[in-house]
Amino acid sequence: MRSKEGDVNTFNTFNDLQLPQALAKSLGKMNFLAPTPIQQRSIPFALEGKDILGTAQTGTGKTGAFGIPLLTNLYSEPTKQALILCPTRELAAQINQVLRQMGKGLGMYGSLVVGGESFRRQRDELERGADYIVATPGRLNDHLQEGTVDLSGVNFLVLDEVDRMLDMGFAPQIKEIMKHVSKERQTLLFSATLPNEIQGLAQQLLKNPVRVAIDTEIKPSAQVEQKTIEVSMDGKNGLILKELEERQGKVLIFARTQIRTDRLATLLYREGHKVVRLHGGCTQWQRKDALDKFRRGSHPIMVATDLAGRGIDVTDIEHVINFDLPETHEDYIHRIGRTGRFGRTGNALSFVTPVDTDAERIITGVKPKPKFAFRGGRRFGGRGRGPSRRF
Repeated sequence: MRSKEGDVNTFNTFNDLQLPQALAKSLGKMNFLAPTPIQQRSIPFALEGKDILGTAQTGTGKTGAFGIPLLTNLYSEPTKQALILCPTRELAAQINQVLRQMGKGLGMYGSLVVGGESFRRQRDELERGADYIVATPGRLNDHLQEGTVDLSGVNFLVLDEVDRMLDMGFAPQIKEIMKHVSKERQTLLFSATLPNEIQGLAQQLLKNPVRVAIDTEIKPSAQVEQKTIEVSMDGKNGLILKELEERQGKVLIFARTQIRTDRLATLLYREGHKVVRLHGGCTQWQRKDALDKFRRGSHPIMVATDLAGRGIDVTDIEHVINFDLPETHEDYIHRIGRTGRFGRTGNALSFVTPVDTDAERIITGVKPKPKFAFRGGRRFGGRGRGPSRRF
């Protein structure tokens, strides 16, 4: 797969791009002033009709990077259609909302096609026609099987957070969807990482792509102050109540499972906190209601599973608390990446218990060297012991 390094042909302001007047006006109202690095390096090539293979972390402005050329493309060719695939309902809804705001005044209509919502309503919307479709692979594949969607007019394709889609097992659905999309198209593929599996998919889907790499190393933002605190399992509830009393602003708390999320949210509610919860067991209406309340600030505390690590886009979260540690360093980075966004500062606090024997690797990304003690001529490993220091 030949590629070009997308390090030229950049721009300094959106006014330099000669966008449709209505789109430029909407960007101004949305405070799209200076482009982010991924936007600066991707948009000019996308406007030229080139395929793009981009790697960038969540929160770097990818929606603008593909949304601006997508709307410009559709405005110049009204008979065409665009398709955006992403891993979760929440992310799809956010992308759809941003595109609707950007496209205000362009006379375009979009359709959100995700699970957990009325299939019949989606069918009716698709039959009326949509300029762009924002979808999760599973539900879009359902419509293909029922014959309720026609993708033959799609000439602009976006696959966002491809690594997450593959992690969630969507590879078969993506391959099936590709059978229904025209081969004469422009394709933009974005992923936080670029393992061999994604490189293979890119070879199949992209034609001579421009390669754009922004912040490819998985690392925490410099804007986020990280702290850990050691606590017993029984002491977590008391500690979280103490920490919340000392914090102002929006707080996103991560728990390991749906049950623990529900229990913690109930505890906080009983203690007088305005709290919402978000996990895979919530209905679509419950998810939307929770996000709306959290985004507005009427309920400044959200307790969530890792669904929210990549699935929500609330820009003014001041604090992230890992009530339970995640399983991987990558999930840890995505969690704390919900704060300290777009130039703001943020705080991330992690509770570490004696059973979190892998805590140092999860938080730092570095596997600690074994510690040995010599007793009676024998060497004993330090496994099973809790962390003895702050990270």
